[in-house]
Amino acid sequence: MEIRNFSIIAHIDHGKSTLADRLLEVTQTVDKRKMKDQVLDSMELERERGITIKMTPVRMEYKSQNGKMYNLNLIDTPGHIDFSYEVSRSLQAVEGTLLLVDSTQGVQAQTMTTLQMALEAGLTIIPVVTKIDSPLSHVEDVKQEIVDLIKCDPNEILAVSGKTGEGVKELIEEVIKRVPEPKSAHVDKKGNQTRALIFDFEYSNHMGVILYVRVLDGSIKRDDSLLFVQSEHRFIVREVGTFSPEKSMKPTIEAGEIGYIVTGIKEPGIARVGDTVTTSNRPLPAFPGYAEPVPIVFASIYPESQDEFDDLRSSLFKLKLSDSSLTFEEESSGALGRGFRAGFLGMLHLEIVTERLRREFNQELIVTSPSITYEVTLKNGEIEMVYTPIHFPDHGAYVSVREPWIVLTIITPNDYLSGIMQLLPNHEAEVKDMVDWGHDRIKMDLNMPLRELMRNFFNEVKSASSGYASIAYEPGEMKSAQVTRMDIYIAEERVAAFSRVIPEYRIQEESEEAVEKLEKILPREMFRVKIQAYVKGKIIASRAIAPMKKDVTGHLYGGDITRKMKLREKQKKGKKKMEREGKVHISHDTFLNMMKS
Repeated sequence: MEIRNFSIIAHIDHGKSTLADRLLEVTQTVDKRKMKDQVLDSMELERERGITIKMTPVRMEYKSQNGKMYNLNLIDTPGHIDFSYEVSRSLQAVEGTLLLVDSTQGVQAQTMTTLQMALEAGLTIIPVVTKIDSPLSHVEDVKQEIVDLIKCDPNEILAVSGKTGEGVKELIEEVIKRVPEPKSAHVDKKGNQTRALIFDFEYSNHMGVILYVRVLDGSIKRDDSLLFVQSEHRFIVREVGTFSPEKSMKPTIEAGEIGYIVTGIKEPGIARVGDTVTTSNRPLPAFPGYAEPVPIVFASIYPESQDEFDDLRSSLFKLKLSDSSLTFEEESSGALGRGFRAGFLGMLHLEIVTERLRREFNQELIVTSPSITYEVTLKNGEIEMVYTPIHFPDHGAYVSVREPWIVLTIITPNDYLSGIMQLLPNHEAEVKDMVDWGHDRIKMDLNMPLRELMRNFFNEVKSASSGYASIAYEPGEMKSAQVTRMDIYIAEERVAAFSRVIPEYRIQEESEEAVEKLEKILPREMFRVKIQAYVKGKIIASRAIAPMKKDVTGHLYGGDITRKMKLREKQKKGKKKMEREGKVHISHDTFLNMMKS
């Protein structure tokens, strides 16, 4: 059979997974009895939130109108900007991609980001307008936007509905026509040279590391001896197969195909995304790998009990096998004990990782407030990179601080421009450029500190634009910052997880917000609990949670009033002692709620 490898890229919620459902239906890859919405989104979190988190490969067999049978390998990708690393990896394993644009929303900010990735990878791009069944769709206008964006012929743009299936068969035929057949470059006359690119992998307790590969040259079968080019580790293939969409064992996978390899390896760190596996007798050169993901948001993760530290480390290593953009290293804190400083690609990525640790690995976690990397120049002239607020130096111990900025793109309807502009001064955003994007929309390019993106900027823009604005961003340069550290004390004890680095002009506001929120979410204790925000050695804001009350005289009847007075006095002394010596237990949910603030 002839092979076609392609992926689907688009802005979030533009219908990638729904279109993938129809492709599986038309090609009869999934039995009608097993068909359900978002069939490729197998993770519980994906189905709950209605978003794709992990890219998913699937093989479809289709008989074309020309009578030939084709092997179509599709990779469904995430749309949220935090998971763009998943998209970049999938593009290395295919020859073509479907660029989906929602006909009710038009070209969005993330559409341009993913398009740029596809162009850099040199892929054949097939533009597709989706949701044409919607009464709100304006197909011709959106087609013109795509023409302006990629300079294609309007007749090359396909129109489909993932909901009704309209245009899906025509789309498959166009994929067969336009996406080039994969080429093998290094097979010798004997055909014994083999090379496969690892674009993803997962971990199984029974089978070890399972590689997701695109076979570049030769073929791979069970009992073959293969070598990881980067780690130089040899292994014997236990099983090979393809995805349909569950793993389906095959006798062999050939050049051009996408499939999986069961390695049996159970040690972490051997398999790496972007590495190449090849025959161990005469290894071919490695395929050019992927750029390492660069984390932009950091948070410290600690087990609720130090007895669980080794379990947490094991869980993080296993999670990294299915999420290679996660980075972490060990650290220790006087208040929280041993834990890990983890790097993430964004706030949603941080939220998804902590939720997966809780659900899939039964971990009870303490997660510190997310932060970014600060470049701090100390008084002795040393330059220190600070990744967590806990290690940010005290006020007066440093000369200057620099922080990363980002270049932000917002596309919004004209009607909401005024509301968004009012948000910018509060987030220190500078407008770099503003152009008419056509069809009653404006495209804005901004410069903004990365820390402000984490301060609920996404949600505020979505709220100000009634959900119609779209946002994409990329790293910018380092600039000078006027920031300081805020510490939170609960019952006279510093809680390191609540420390955060804040801008100096927002000291009062941030302090008030933090103590007010804690006052609402902390459960009451048997004693009065003081919550205080310290900045630059001073208490800036303070709140107190009243103790729970208990009537210690309820069991008494009759007698002199002094009996009750003695008991109340004893209770009062006990409360004071508890306030001096009592400890406040802060639950996992409290830490999560503070993280989301």
